[in-house]
Amino acid sequence: MAKHGDIPLPDLTGHRALVTGGNSGLGFETARRLLAAGADVTITARSAEKGAEALRRLQGGAAGRSSDAQLESGSPDLAAAVTQGTASLASLDLANLGSVRRLADEIVADGHPLDLLFNNAGVMAVPRRTLTDDGFELQFGTNHLGHFALTGLLLPALMRSDKARVITMSSIMHWMGRIDFEDLQSESKYSAWGAYAQSKLANLMFAKELARRNAMLGWGVLSVAAHPGFSRTNLQSSGPNLGRAKPSRMMSAMNAVPAMTQSAEQGALPELFAATNDEVLGGDYFGPSGLFELTGEPNFAHFARRAENEKQLALLWLRSEELTGVHFPTD
Repeated sequence: MAKHGDIPLPDLTGHRALVTGGNSGLGFETARRLLAAGADVTITARSAEKGAEALRRLQGGAAGRSSDAQLESGSPDLAAAVTQGTASLASLDLANLGSVRRLADEIVADGHPLDLLFNNAGVMAVPRRTLTDDGFELQFGTNHLGHFALTGLLLPALMRSDKARVITMSSIMHWMGRIDFEDLQSESKYSAWGAYAQSKLANLMFAKELARRNAMLGWGVLSVAAHPGFSRTNLQSSGPNLGRAKPSRMMSAMNAVPAMTQSAEQGALPELFAATNDEVLGGDYFGPSGLFELTGEPNFAHFARRAENEKQLALLWLRSEELTGVHFPTD
């Protein structure tokens, strides 16, 4: 489905994209490729300083290549394509529903269509139970509820586009996930990886239920999902190392095995494929095609059957609306 090591992108001139977490890792690489294809891209970041630095790199064209590529080649990549689209920065903290609403209100109010929404940002395997500003468990609140609310609030802007797509990032860890409807916030028992797996299963379930509701209600928004395999990004350290005096040994060991990992540039390909390929259908799920879907070119990804359990999909949607206060239209 893709050329070795890369995929071609169509001309995206005039397309407007929003990439959450676009200041680093997969989000930065996604934004960089979209810009090179001509899109007008807004990246979001919690930190104004980090966001401004990422924006400078994106606007700098050749300077916008990932640090991964520079490290692997041994020198800065001076042959990067010249940026064709426009880049802008927006403040967004997915762990704060007020922040989510402020950004969505700004985008909807400007009257322009939103063609591509990348629900990309996330936090992983936080060692101790931590809460969002709204009192949700940090991983479930950030990875799922924040993006659920953002998508719902941006629906008017998405519906202005002729071919809007919402791309939600899941993970191979969703296989380990279970949606505990009796303890969604992990109050009774907290497991760093268990909470992460639940949030990533929720991401995939949201993408599939959004696709189902779109088909039923005619919003004109194509909802798809993707996962990056095992990509070397700051996600592997920012979550597992949160609150630790020393780096996580497990993540350090896994990152030390080159055959099991790939660059952020490679890891971004499944979401880029999901966003731009003409043959993609609502509810599709893409990831790397290599061994255990850890690395490789983008292709259809395997997923747990519970990600399509209709009763659980409907219940998760209902609970998400109740928790966030964001309600999608029903007619």
